[in-house]
Amino acid sequence: MNWSDYLDANQSRFVDELLEFVRIPSVSASENHVEDVVAAGNWVVQRLISAGVENVRIIPTDGHPVVYGDWLHAGPGKPTVLIYGHFDVQPAEPFELWQTPPFSPEVRDSKVWGRGASDDKGGMFIPILSVEALLKTTGRLPVNVKFLFEGQEEIGSPHLPPFIAANGPLLKADMIFSADGSQWAEDQPNLITGLKGLMSAQIIVTGPKTDQHSGQQGGGIANPIQGMSHIIASMKGLDGKIKVAGFYDDVIDLTVEDRAAIARVPFDEAKYISDLGVPEVFGEEGYSTRERLWARPTFELNGIWGGWQGNGIKTVLPAQAFAKITCRLVADQKPGSIFAQLRAHIEAHCPAGLKVTVERLAGSADPFLAPPGHNSSTVAAEVLTEVYGKAPYVTRTGGSIPVMTMLLNELGVHATVFAFGMNDENIHAPNEFFRLSNFRIGQTAYCKLLERLG
Repeated sequence: MNWSDYLDANQSRFVDELLEFVRIPSVSASENHVEDVVAAGNWVVQRLISAGVENVRIIPTDGHPVVYGDWLHAGPGKPTVLIYGHFDVQPAEPFELWQTPPFSPEVRDSKVWGRGASDDKGGMFIPILSVEALLKTTGRLPVNVKFLFEGQEEIGSPHLPPFIAANGPLLKADMIFSADGSQWAEDQPNLITGLKGLMSAQIIVTGPKTDQHSGQQGGGIANPIQGMSHIIASMKGLDGKIKVAGFYDDVIDLTVEDRAAIARVPFDEAKYISDLGVPEVFGEEGYSTRERLWARPTFELNGIWGGWQGNGIKTVLPAQAFAKITCRLVADQKPGSIFAQLRAHIEAHCPAGLKVTVERLAGSADPFLAPPGHNSSTVAAEVLTEVYGKAPYVTRTGGSIPVMTMLLNELGVHATVFAFGMNDENIHAPNEFFRLSNFRIGQTAYCKLLERLG
């Protein structure tokens, strides 16, 4: 039996195992699910062992754990490949919007429905199954393989940098592939070469020591909500440009070739507008919508509050106003530098009579951009072309995978996204699902990838 026949013969079992995996509510953002994240890690440990992977163990960090395993018997001159994924998931609220409970997964319409099915339990399970198929049918792998699976990606991998720094020799590899990511469509492959970074912050504007009567004190003291509104408005213009000094200094500008590659990817702007229910697109002048989404930095207000929020009117002049902001960053912007620039701007634009505090929040990532002609990306593109019968689109994404840059900084290796979810699978939203067609084609693709590298 060859590996393809083995995969076909065991698909029913693999799907049952994926359902079992998705049942574990490994929500890394919740203190109530700390043990569930550990349980998911232990599940991965056992599944790697049953696949034939060696030296498998769960390794603690200062937060949620990681899982490591390897198979290193390919022989002299064979490359070592590190495969990455994550077993933690996003919170599932609001539960009432799920058609079926998020941690009671089921198969409907040839899809697995449940939180984490696509992001990233289905994705990270694929290379495990491919390695199993190769080991069970040939007794060996064409290359040396290491696995690194983490339990904290959905909260920004805050404890991964010291772990990677302390375990550089363990993780050392010639190529890195991420099983977290996506393809373009069921019949169209995609090669993601750029991911945005992330900087998160909270602004607190403070006025009087307590809420005040707006009639008695209005006109005599500054209003924190109005002050917050002034600060927020000062940071981004109606032309979409971010007006913080130095914000664009480290941005690598798009080349003519970059813009041509983005333009080659089909984009129906009218459908984009219709699907989102907006009257028109908006963004930084001088760039297409797709260029803004994929390759330009952003400043977004994620939440703003203060004063009376209930029904009717309560005539208060509030003591404080709050806002949460995030910036999606592109190469070579650094989250720390961007935070310092934003804080300086905010402090300089705080109106008289008010105090402002800017706090950096958890959730940070450096941007990632693979260089042209990158070795593992070239091989991945060849394999995707063979599997799908057509060349992949070369794309970037507005999302972040923090570990990509962490591994680059520590190991000196650019990772390649080799993953088989799709962007319409409701990741981070109610009714997440994963297509079984992609689950199966991903297994073939990983087997072919490892064979080609060998």
